[in-house]
Amino acid sequence: MSNKVIVVVVDGMRYDKAYDALGYLQHLVEIKQAALYKMKSELPSLSRPLYEVLLTGTPASTNGITTNQTVRLSKQKSLFHLTKEHGLRNAAAAYYWVSELYNRAPFDFVEDRFQMDETKPIQYGIFYWEDEYPDSHLMADAEYLRRKYMPDFLYIHPMGVDLKGEQFGAESKEYREQILKVGSLLAQTVPIWRQEGYQILITSDHGMSETGNHGGTTSCERDVPLFVISEKIEAGVYDEVIPQLAFAPIVCQLLGIEPSEEMISYQMPGLKNKKVFN
Repeated sequence: MSNKVIVVVVDGMRYDKAYDALGYLQHLVEIKQAALYKMKSELPSLSRPLYEVLLTGTPASTNGITTNQTVRLSKQKSLFHLTKEHGLRNAAAAYYWVSELYNRAPFDFVEDRFQMDETKPIQYGIFYWEDEYPDSHLMADAEYLRRKYMPDFLYIHPMGVDLKGEQFGAESKEYREQILKVGSLLAQTVPIWRQEGYQILITSDHGMSETGNHGGTTSCERDVPLFVISEKIEAGVYDEVIPQLAFAPIVCQLLGIEPSEEMISYQMPGLKNKKVFN
């Protein structure tokens, strides 16, 4: 049973719209090859603070990443730090704020676009900074990293859904169409990743309001999907709402590594083997 993990964080994709539009992933749920959970994002429901939540398992009150304008390196142990410490290889194809959190801040748009340095927390990275950067290109960046470096942990972060949501609102045709496009990209790549032995988690940082906003406390801003494709997780749809602080320790469980001391203790609903750490 493989411990390799791919995480896809589709920025700004709220639960109900993903539930309706991600047909291939729902097909896997229906045939008992994937699990679906609702995850409640931390507050504030903003991008940079929630990248830190997803990757370190710590709240804004602990990690200090409280706004999108907080430009500095994280002071917490991220999944990148932990995989590196355990002798695993990691990679990321992501928005440049992820690089600023874990490799270097501020981001240098020439020197930091491509980063291949095993001494850094993110060992292999391709980063973009235009919100309009096509999701298809980002997925190609990620697949290049996977094929060339064969990481044990790969983090993928497309921005197109968030962009369309903020431009047109979550009830718009444009927002739904972008989620459908992401679904098509995943339908092309997920079968390849599964064949290569990866466990796959697909989620989001935050949701989106009908007026194209997020940052507040409403369910449309906080409720996001979590699809899990793993032989370690019993397939099906789960009613229990997962706190977003549990995401990082869940990834640690699937990687088979110990979480950081700052992460909460959490047992994933549907986890087949409670003893998962090496």
